[in-house]
Amino acid sequence: MQLLNLLNPMLLVRAFRNSVNGLAYAAKSERAFKQEVVLLITGSIAAFLITDISVERALLVGSLAIVVIVELINSAIEAAIDRIGPELHELSKTAKDSGSAAVLVSLVLATVIWLIILV
Repeated sequence: MQLLNLLNPMLLVRAFRNSVNGLAYAAKSERAFKQEVVLLITGSIAAFLITDISVERALLVGSLAIVVIVELINSAIEAAIDRIGPELHELSKTAKDSGSAAVLVSLVLATVIWLIILV
């Protein structure tokens, strides 16, 4: 019975709608997300123009997609912390700084992948 509940089309539609709402919020409200989506789009076009090797294309595009994914997670962390309250707290700062660091690491990873493939 649990498996049937997992495959319930209405639950899948609701989950998809929630995901689209999250993307729409990020696209409207998060400047870094907008910048990274532009980077993903231009980088994807460049990846297809630069190389004919499918694995290289996948690595180039995938590395940029990871940046967007990590940015969404960072935005979720920031929203949850802001929901808790506006007062300054060391744990809130640590959570936000850690999310920001994750974005930085994903950007460094993408840069290294692009350099390895292009140089």
